[in-house]
Amino acid sequence: MTGPMVVKAGNAWRRVVSLQWTFHTGSTTAASPAIGSNGIIYVGSTDSGAHGMLHAIGASDAQGIIVTNTPCFAANRAKLVQFAASQHLPAMYFFKLFVDAGGLMSYGGSLGESYRRAATYVDKILKGAKPADLPVERSTKFDLVINLKTAQALGLTMPPALLKRADEVIR
Repeated sequence: MTGPMVVKAGNAWRRVVSLQWTFHTGSTTAASPAIGSNGIIYVGSTDSGAHGMLHAIGASDAQGIIVTNTPCFAANRAKLVQFAASQHLPAMYFFKLFVDAGGLMSYGGSLGESYRRAATYVDKILKGAKPADLPVERSTKFDLVINLKTAQALGLTMPPALLKRADEVIR
């Protein structure tokens, strides 16, 4: 076994483009949220087109992208998916909408379940409950969606165990 492995990934975040931190994962990346080779995580920009983030990742030797949940990225999902494809980078997104647009995979709170929970809140408010008295809830259902067409285009083989755990597989 070799020495400690360091991980590098382009991470689409909503702050300025700069090195934020580095980390070592030991001899495996099994539990790491990043993909790569040397410990740098890139952070995106606040501009509405995500130009700073795309430039930083494109100029780096990132080996993957993790796109975090922010309205800017949801609004630019086609651009982000196209960028990942043009750079031949596997990318993990926060909603299925990105995978439907051709992204590799997503893992995040179920939009359908969130909408159902929102309807419950509306019902309670319409029946007289004060919004301030209602508890804040977090997602309890998360969806893993994998696009095998994109995986094939990237030359990736998805492990059968991962495909078995997926809530949806796009073929």
